[in-house]
Formats: sequence, C-alpha cells, structure tokens
Amino acid sequence: MSGHGFHVHGPHDHELEHATHGHGDQTFTNKVAMFTAIIATVGAIFGYMAGATQANAALFKNDAAIKKTEASNQWNYYQAKSSKQNLMELAIELAPAGKKDFYQEEIKRYKAEKSDIKVNAEKLEAQSKTFDEMSEAQMHAHHRWAQATTVLQVTIALAAIALLTRKRWLEYAMFGSGALGMGVGVLAALHI
Repeated sequence: MSGHGFHVHGPHDHELEHATHGHGDQTFTNKVAMFTAIIATVGAIFGYMAGATQANAALFKNDAAIKKTEASNQWNYYQAKSSKQNLMELAIELAPAGKKDFYQEEIKRYKAEKSDIKVNAEKLEAQSKTFDEMSEAQMHAHHRWAQATTVLQVTIALAAIALLTRKRWLEYAMFGSGALGMGVGVLAALHI
C-alpha cells in the first residue's frame, strides 16, 4: 500500500477476499459439493434399503415355496387316504356280512382323517399365498428404492457436470433431480 491512499491488490488477494465474503464461484462450488455429499449419503442408504428389500422378497418367496411343497405333500396324503377309503368301500361290497361292520368303521376313520388332512393342506396353501404376497410387496419396495437410488446417481453426475461447466441451469437440474430422487425414496418408505 502506498502512502497516498492508493491500494494495490495482487490477483491472489482479490480471490481470497471474494472467497471469504462468499462471492463468486467459491459459493457455487461449496453449495454443489455439500449437496453432492448429502445426496451420496442418502443414495447409499437407499441402495442399502434396495438390497434389504430384495433379500426379504427372496426369503418370503422361499417360504412360500416351502409351504406350497408341504401343502402338496398333504394333498398327496389326502389322496392316499381317499384311495384306501375307496378300497374299503369296494371291500364292503365283496366281503361276507360279518366283515362289513369292520370295513364300515374303516371308511368312517378314513373320512375323518381326510377331513383333518384337508384342513391342514388348505392352511398351508393359505400360508404360501400370504408369503407370496409379502414377497411381491417387498419386490415393489425394492424397485422403488432402486429407482430412487438411480435418480440420485444421476443427480451426482449432474452435480459433477455443473461443477465442470459452471452452468447455473445444470445446478437447477441437479436440485430438481435430487428432489425427484428423494420423493421416490419417500414413496418407497411409505410402501407406495
């Protein structure tokens, strides 16, 4: 600084003064960097949720298959009891009079056993259906989380392009894309 009130800044001094007062590209850079860090963190959480819901869907689908197999086994058992009952009904027609009471009791027993087996098989089928529905719900949530994660990844790419080009319209596109990704994430959290 000269003694006559004339002050000369170097190029570096001028940039430092603007940076400390929040002027110029530094504010733009800081804003985009902070937004990118937040979006990347939220995107990581959304990515985790996408993986977790996909794993849950697979587990529920597996449980549905197990219950369906158990129900099939019960229906096979029911069919075996029906075959035995049919043989007893045939035996009544062919057996001497003294044996008919025995075969009639066997028919009653098989009917009672079949009734219990049928109830159990239908219960297992209902459980299988419930697990299938739970799997579908988890897959729907998985797709929402994956969509939200994808939109946030696009947002991060827009942020990088905005930083490189210094285009304000890309900054607005970045904010809009980030809001869209967060909105889809809210839909996933609400199971919509």
